[in-house]
Amino acid sequence: MRYAQIGKRLPRGLRRYILDFEARIEDAAAAFAATLPSGARVLDAGAGEGKYAKFFERQRYCGVDLAIGDDTWDYNRLDAVADLLHLPFPSGAFDACLNLVTLEHVSEPARALAEIGRVLKPGGRLLLAVPQDWEVHQAPHDFFRYTRYGVRHLLEQAGFADAHVIPAGGYFRLLSRRLLNGLQFFRGIWFVPAALLLAPPALALPALDFLDRDRSFTLGYICTARKR
Repeated sequence: MRYAQIGKRLPRGLRRYILDFEARIEDAAAAFAATLPSGARVLDAGAGEGKYAKFFERQRYCGVDLAIGDDTWDYNRLDAVADLLHLPFPSGAFDACLNLVTLEHVSEPARALAEIGRVLKPGGRLLLAVPQDWEVHQAPHDFFRYTRYGVRHLLEQAGFADAHVIPAGGYFRLLSRRLLNGLQFFRGIWFVPAALLLAPPALALPALDFLDRDRSFTLGYICTARKR
Protein backbone atom coordinates (compact mmCIF):
# COMPACT_ATOMS: atom_id res chain seq x y z
CA MET A 1 0.00 0.00 0.00
CA ARG A 2 1.38 3.42 -0.93
CA TYR A 3 2.16 5.95 1.78
CA ALA A 4 -0.21 8.48 0.22
CA GLN A 5 -3.06 6.01 0.61
CA ILE A 6 -2.11 5.23 4.21
CA GLY A 7 -1.78 8.91 5.04
CA LYS A 8 -5.27 9.77 3.91
CA ARG A 9 -6.73 7.27 6.39
CA LEU A 10 -4.87 8.50 9.46
CA PRO A 11 -5.62 11.38 11.86
CA ARG A 12 -3.57 14.46 10.98
CA GLY A 13 -1.27 14.23 14.00
CA LEU A 14 -0.45 10.56 13.44
CA ARG A 15 -0.03 11.14 9.72
CA ARG A 16 2.54 13.88 10.36
CA TYR A 17 4.35 11.68 12.88
CA ILE A 18 4.64 8.73 10.51
CA LEU A 19 5.23 10.71 7.32
CA ASP A 20 7.75 13.01 8.96
CA PHE A 21 9.77 13.89 5.85
CA GLU A 22 6.63 14.85 3.95
CA ALA A 23 5.40 16.91 6.90
CA ARG A 24 8.72 18.74 7.12
CA ILE A 25 8.58 19.57 3.41
CA GLU A 26 5.04 20.92 3.73
CA ASP A 27 6.03 23.04 6.71
CA ALA A 28 9.05 24.35 4.82
CA ALA A 29 6.89 25.27 1.81
CA ALA A 30 4.39 27.08 4.04
CA ALA A 31 7.17 28.96 5.85
CA PHE A 32 8.83 29.83 2.54
CA ALA A 33 5.57 31.25 1.18
CA ALA A 34 5.02 33.30 4.32
CA THR A 35 8.33 35.12 3.79
CA LEU A 36 7.58 36.11 0.20
CA PRO A 37 5.76 39.36 -0.58
CA SER A 38 2.34 39.43 -2.16
CA GLY A 39 2.53 39.29 -5.92
CA ALA A 40 5.96 37.66 -5.99
CA ARG A 41 6.39 35.34 -8.97
CA VAL A 42 6.99 31.79 -7.75
CA LEU A 43 8.00 28.85 -9.93
CA ASP A 44 7.20 25.34 -8.72
CA ALA A 45 9.70 23.39 -10.83
CA GLY A 46 8.46 19.80 -10.73
CA ALA A 47 5.03 20.66 -9.37
CA GLY A 48 3.38 17.29 -9.99
CA GLU A 49 -0.24 17.64 -8.89
CA GLY A 50 0.39 21.10 -7.47
CA LYS A 51 0.04 20.07 -3.83
CA TYR A 52 2.03 23.09 -2.61
CA ALA A 53 0.10 25.69 -4.61
CA LYS A 54 -2.25 26.26 -1.65
CA PHE A 55 0.55 27.96 0.27
CA PHE A 56 1.11 30.58 -2.45
CA GLU A 57 -2.32 32.14 -2.84
CA ARG A 58 -0.85 35.63 -2.19
CA GLN A 59 1.82 35.15 -4.83
CA ARG A 60 1.79 34.52 -8.58
CA TYR A 61 2.31 30.76 -8.55
CA CYS A 62 3.37 28.87 -11.68
CA GLY A 63 3.47 25.06 -11.62
CA VAL A 64 5.66 23.30 -14.19
CA ASP A 65 6.26 19.59 -14.69
CA LEU A 66 7.07 17.19 -17.50
CA ALA A 67 3.99 15.18 -16.42
CA ILE A 68 5.51 11.73 -16.89
CA GLY A 69 6.50 10.69 -13.37
CA ASP A 70 3.35 9.02 -12.06
CA ASP A 71 0.55 7.75 -14.29
CA THR A 72 -1.91 7.90 -11.37
CA TRP A 73 -1.47 11.66 -10.87
CA ASP A 74 -3.68 14.41 -12.26
CA TYR A 75 -1.45 16.91 -14.04
CA ASN A 76 -4.31 19.07 -15.31
CA ARG A 77 -3.60 21.90 -12.86
CA LEU A 78 -0.14 22.57 -14.26
CA ASP A 79 0.48 25.99 -15.77
CA ALA A 80 3.01 24.54 -18.19
CA VAL A 81 4.22 21.11 -19.25
CA ALA A 82 7.96 21.45 -19.72
CA ASP A 83 11.34 19.83 -19.17
CA LEU A 84 13.26 21.38 -16.26
CA LEU A 85 16.32 21.31 -18.49
CA HIS A 86 14.61 23.71 -20.90
CA LEU A 87 12.24 26.00 -19.00
CA PRO A 88 10.04 28.09 -21.31
CA PHE A 89 10.58 31.37 -19.46
CA PRO A 90 12.85 34.36 -19.96
CA SER A 91 15.86 34.89 -17.72
CA GLY A 92 15.06 36.53 -14.40
CA ALA A 93 11.33 35.88 -14.69
CA PHE A 94 10.79 34.65 -11.10
CA ASP A 95 11.42 35.91 -7.60
CA ALA A 96 11.49 32.45 -5.99
CA CYS A 97 11.42 28.77 -6.88
CA LEU A 98 10.45 25.45 -5.32
CA ASN A 99 12.03 22.16 -6.34
CA LEU A 100 10.66 19.60 -3.90
CA VAL A 101 11.63 15.90 -4.12
CA THR A 102 12.00 16.30 -7.88
CA LEU A 103 15.72 16.62 -8.52
CA GLU A 104 16.23 12.85 -8.17
CA HIS A 105 13.96 12.40 -11.20
CA VAL A 106 16.00 14.69 -13.46
CA SER A 107 18.62 12.96 -15.60
CA GLU A 108 20.96 15.99 -15.48
CA PRO A 109 20.46 17.67 -12.10
CA ALA A 110 23.32 20.17 -12.51
CA ARG A 111 21.75 21.46 -15.72
CA ALA A 112 18.32 21.62 -14.10
CA LEU A 113 19.59 23.74 -11.21
CA ALA A 114 21.46 25.98 -13.63
CA GLU A 115 18.24 26.45 -15.60
CA ILE A 116 16.34 27.26 -12.42
CA GLY A 117 19.05 29.76 -11.60
CA ARG A 118 18.67 31.30 -15.04
CA VAL A 119 14.95 32.03 -14.61
CA LEU A 120 15.43 33.47 -11.11
CA LYS A 121 16.20 37.12 -10.54
CA PRO A 122 19.54 37.96 -8.92
CA GLY A 123 18.93 37.39 -5.24
CA GLY A 124 16.00 35.10 -6.03
CA ARG A 125 15.38 32.38 -3.48
CA LEU A 126 15.22 28.61 -3.85
CA LEU A 127 13.60 25.98 -1.63
CA LEU A 128 14.92 22.52 -2.46
CA ALA A 129 14.16 19.09 -0.99
CA VAL A 130 16.10 15.99 -2.00
CA PRO A 131 16.24 12.38 -0.78
CA GLN A 132 19.33 10.65 0.56
CA ASP A 133 17.97 7.25 1.66
CA TRP A 134 14.76 6.53 -0.22
CA GLU A 135 13.25 3.64 -2.12
CA VAL A 136 13.08 3.64 -5.92
CA HIS A 137 9.93 5.48 -6.95
CA GLN A 138 8.32 6.73 -10.16
CA ALA A 139 10.45 4.21 -12.05
CA PRO A 140 12.06 4.37 -14.51
CA HIS A 141 12.33 8.12 -13.95
CA ASP A 142 14.40 7.83 -10.77
CA PHE A 143 18.10 8.56 -11.15
CA PHE A 144 19.89 9.97 -8.08
CA ARG A 145 20.21 10.29 -4.30
CA TYR A 146 22.07 13.14 -2.61
CA THR A 147 24.38 13.74 0.34
CA ARG A 148 24.62 17.15 1.99
CA TYR A 149 27.96 17.66 0.26
CA GLY A 150 26.58 16.78 -3.14
CA VAL A 151 23.70 19.23 -2.71
CA ARG A 152 26.03 22.06 -1.72
CA HIS A 153 28.31 21.32 -4.67
CA LEU A 154 25.43 21.36 -7.14
CA LEU A 155 24.02 24.59 -5.72
CA GLU A 156 27.39 26.34 -5.82
CA GLN A 157 28.04 25.18 -9.39
CA ALA A 158 24.63 26.50 -10.43
CA GLY A 159 25.35 29.96 -9.05
CA PHE A 160 23.61 29.80 -5.68
CA ALA A 161 24.95 31.12 -2.38
CA ASP A 162 23.96 31.13 1.31
CA ALA A 163 22.98 27.46 1.13
CA HIS A 164 21.43 25.95 4.24
CA VAL A 165 21.16 22.15 4.05
CA ILE A 166 19.04 20.67 6.85
CA PRO A 167 18.72 16.88 7.32
CA ALA A 168 15.16 15.61 7.73
CA GLY A 169 15.67 13.46 10.80
CA GLY A 170 18.38 10.99 11.70
CA TYR A 171 19.05 7.28 12.07
CA PHE A 172 16.04 6.42 14.22
CA ARG A 173 13.59 8.26 11.96
CA LEU A 174 15.12 6.45 9.03
CA LEU A 175 14.90 3.07 10.75
CA SER A 176 11.27 3.74 11.68
CA ARG A 177 10.42 4.46 8.07
CA ARG A 178 12.18 1.33 6.88
CA LEU A 179 10.22 -0.86 9.31
CA LEU A 180 6.99 0.62 8.00
CA ASN A 181 8.25 0.05 4.45
CA GLY A 182 8.44 -3.63 5.34
CA LEU A 183 4.67 -3.90 5.66
CA GLN A 184 4.33 -3.74 1.88
CA PHE A 185 5.75 -7.27 1.60
CA PHE A 186 2.94 -8.88 3.58
CA ARG A 187 -0.46 -9.69 2.08
CA GLY A 188 -3.71 -11.18 3.27
CA ILE A 189 -3.64 -12.89 6.65
CA TRP A 190 0.06 -12.13 7.05
CA PHE A 191 -0.44 -8.36 7.14
CA VAL A 192 -1.93 -8.18 10.65
CA PRO A 193 0.83 -10.18 12.43
CA ALA A 194 3.45 -8.25 10.46
CA ALA A 195 1.89 -4.96 11.55
CA LEU A 196 1.80 -6.13 15.17
CA LEU A 197 5.50 -6.99 14.92
CA LEU A 198 6.80 -3.97 12.98
CA ALA A 199 4.51 -1.07 13.87
CA PRO A 200 5.23 -0.77 17.64
CA PRO A 201 9.02 -0.31 17.27
CA ALA A 202 8.46 1.89 14.21
CA LEU A 203 6.27 4.21 16.27
CA ALA A 204 8.66 4.23 19.24
CA LEU A 205 11.99 4.71 17.45
CA PRO A 206 11.58 8.42 16.50
CA ALA A 207 11.75 9.27 20.22
CA LEU A 208 15.43 8.23 20.11
CA ASP A 209 16.32 10.40 17.13
CA PHE A 210 18.05 12.95 19.36
CA LEU A 211 20.88 10.41 19.77
CA ASP A 212 21.96 10.86 16.14
CA ARG A 213 23.54 14.28 16.34
CA ASP A 214 25.44 14.09 13.05
CA ARG A 215 22.35 13.11 11.05
CA SER A 216 24.54 11.14 8.64
CA PHE A 217 21.68 8.65 8.42
CA THR A 218 18.74 10.62 7.04
CA LEU A 219 15.84 10.27 4.65
CA GLY A 220 16.80 13.48 2.89
CA TYR A 221 17.51 17.19 3.08
CA ILE A 222 15.55 20.41 2.97
CA CYS A 223 17.65 23.25 1.59
CA THR A 224 17.39 26.97 1.01
CA ALA A 225 19.69 29.08 -1.14
CA ARG A 226 19.85 32.41 -2.94
CA LYS A 227 20.90 33.18 -6.49
CA ARG A 228 24.11 35.20 -6.55
